Amino acid sequence: MGGKNRICSILHSPMSLLFNLLLLQCCTATNNITLDRPLSQEQVLTSPGQNFELGFFRPNNSSANQYVGIWYKNITPRTVVWIANREKPVTDSLASLTIGSDGNLKLVDGLHDTLWSSNVSAPSYGSVAVLSDDGNFALKDNISGDNLWQSFEHPSDTFLLGSSIGFNTKTGERRVMTSWKSDTDPSPGSFVVGLAQRSPPQAFIWKGSVPYWRSGEWDKTNFIGIQQLDSSYSSMFDLIEDIEQGTVYLISNPHNQSDFEKMIVSWMGPLKLTFWEDQRWNVEWEAPKNPCDVYGTCGPFGVCKASESPICRCLKGFVPKLDGEWRKGNWTGGCVRRTELLCEGNTSNEATDRGKADKFWKMDRMKLPDFSQYKNLDYPIPCQQWCLDNCSCKAYATIEGIGCLVWTGNLTDMQEFSFGGEAFFLRLAPSEFAHERLREKLIISLTTISCIITLALGILIYGLHRKRSQKISEETKISEDLELAAEIESSSEILPSYMLRSHLELEDTLELPIFDLNSILIATDNFSLDNKLGQGGFGPVYKGYLPDGKYVAVKRLSSTSGQGKEEFKNEVMLISKLQHRNLVRLFGYCSEKEERILIYEYMANKSLDKFLFDPTKRAELCWAMRFNIIQGVARGLVYLHRDSCLRVIHRDLKVSNILLDDKMNPKISDFGLARIFEGTQYLANTHRVVGTLGYMSPEYALTGMFSEKSDVFSFGVLLLEIVSGRKISTSYFKDQHLCLLSYAWQLWHESKEMELLDEALADSFSSSEVKRCIHVGLLCIQDYAEHRPSMSTVVSMLSSETELPQPKQPILFQSALKSDRSESNSIWSTGQITESVLEGR
Repeated sequence: MGGKNRICSILHSPMSLLFNLLLLQCCTATNNITLDRPLSQEQVLTSPGQNFELGFFRPNNSSANQYVGIWYKNITPRTVVWIANREKPVTDSLASLTIGSDGNLKLVDGLHDTLWSSNVSAPSYGSVAVLSDDGNFALKDNISGDNLWQSFEHPSDTFLLGSSIGFNTKTGERRVMTSWKSDTDPSPGSFVVGLAQRSPPQAFIWKGSVPYWRSGEWDKTNFIGIQQLDSSYSSMFDLIEDIEQGTVYLISNPHNQSDFEKMIVSWMGPLKLTFWEDQRWNVEWEAPKNPCDVYGTCGPFGVCKASESPICRCLKGFVPKLDGEWRKGNWTGGCVRRTELLCEGNTSNEATDRGKADKFWKMDRMKLPDFSQYKNLDYPIPCQQWCLDNCSCKAYATIEGIGCLVWTGNLTDMQEFSFGGEAFFLRLAPSEFAHERLREKLIISLTTISCIITLALGILIYGLHRKRSQKISEETKISEDLELAAEIESSSEILPSYMLRSHLELEDTLELPIFDLNSILIATDNFSLDNKLGQGGFGPVYKGYLPDGKYVAVKRLSSTSGQGKEEFKNEVMLISKLQHRNLVRLFGYCSEKEERILIYEYMANKSLDKFLFDPTKRAELCWAMRFNIIQGVARGLVYLHRDSCLRVIHRDLKVSNILLDDKMNPKISDFGLARIFEGTQYLANTHRVVGTLGYMSPEYALTGMFSEKSDVFSFGVLLLEIVSGRKISTSYFKDQHLCLLSYAWQLWHESKEMELLDEALADSFSSSEVKRCIHVGLLCIQDYAEHRPSMSTVVSMLSSETELPQPKQPILFQSALKSDRSESNSIWSTGQITESVLEGR
């Protein structure tokens, strides 16, 4: 009894009670600060999932000054992503972060002087500051739970998933990222990243108040002046613009991102997108990356091209303003117009140019100049005509997703890309085209002379061999007629190989490396079976290792392939002109002896079907990955259909032709069956129907008619396969013999579309995104081409919450599809249909 009283007296001792309370507070993990529980210098807040910590720190342990910041918990060395008191460091040991009597979050020193505050209207009856797993530190109303203030709206030098930058024209708010002053000094530095108050919006890096780098205009999906950003870029950002509220904010999109991916502006200026892997921060993208990325390198009316030497040149019709400085490599003075425009009152060429008008010179693959002006023109007034009718207009461009852009002042910060970019039309006096007219006349003259010589030689040869020619047998004549008939039939297909070659030669050829056969034999260990990745209708595919340490995929034309030679020519000529983050990249080719070989970038995860239809691997494809793949393929098709220098119809889009890189980003492959359209052509017809059963649109399989909407149909099938994890050839509701398309429509019609979702996904999905994807897929597979959306509309549908139209029920086409091959061939009795079975690399 005495021992029990002794224990009770110890427990009730005031000092012991205080010790136990402090011990309890220190040993209990917390992620919030309240009025009664401030954060001292010895404590840290930890997010619930152990991703981030908040507390006091010394930069690189090299300073007596302390700062309150947020950093990754388990990454060494410490990586700070946000700082509260950048301008007023803590210099004493009694400072704390607390909730003040006015409800605000405050950093106070030992004398209770405020060094930093959230400075918002907060309820005095109670608020709480909470650190979340995404790295956001928020001050919340303790009653409603609403955010009163949050660090994501006040970024330091780092842009995390959930952060935002932008501006509010009504309140004057300017939300930017600001670099550190140096590597060890987190006070505000020289470089600022934000959005310029323009329409369309653009992102900038400013050095002080001077532009240092520019992103180009926002076209509703990305910034058009950025060429080399990785495929994750398009899915990483959204730009939210509210004209009524006067707000424009760039926010990070949560899909296909990791908590360990961030964008940071270095104290030396570059903006870098980095991710944590192999115990280090890896740079995925940065800007500026080369001298041409730096704002205004070549001055007004100068254009920069990083692959040339010197990198700067004047625009056509312009000459250096300061020729001496230009020759020294100082290009900032720019260029001046050589010949005045007619509309500006040019008198020197008045007699020569009377009755003429200024013309436009087209430039491709361009980063458009700064200070564009958007013109909301009513159809059918073209952008070119508006520019021609206004003498102040120096140039124009028509951009999908934006519309008509014009320039009336100096053309500054222009760059010519090696791929991508936009078409740009520069206004020039007609006399600037005299050289082009002379060149055209010279070409016509040389061509005429060449034709006359060729004709004379032909007549001579014909005369010498006339007697021999007359002895051609009737049998041979019949054979020639048959070959001619076949050639005529083949020529009805849109742009066969000889026309395709002619079309491509109109533009500058993209030089592809030619590999010799011996180097390929060494790279693949003499086409060793150990290096074989797969077997397709074109031929086998091997993994290769080049001397420079690069892995490649080597596709070898099979001698037994009936259409391999045409595929080979088509891919070499076509894909070399196409460069996009969601298209597989062609490194080179080999045509030696009887060998025809294509060398591609190596895709570490091979093709999508290796995951999607594998009972064990399908679970590795979480919903975020699948949604990213869907969006990536859609963006690739938009590029093919609308944004590339050619208008391309793929004609063989399917799961096995979607390759996955080491980050599971999708790339469309196999362009052997692709065709290009010219001008405004919408439909084409072929008597040789090629492709893969199940993915063909009704109009193509039954009549041979194909268009962009044929690819849209194939995309819809692909989308439903990705969502469901089921093949198009599989039957459902066997008593009703429904294929995947009809089954998906029936579930959607009964509001049971979630039953279509792959069971392997468990709970790792967003039901609203799944439903939207199924809805979009059903819109894409509608029977009539005119009912299907364009791919640019599909991209918009997938990325927004707008109301979607109602899809029509699929009827005759796919409902009888079976997995049995012979049965399928009997269904498609019109035309010759081949089934492509190319494997992914």
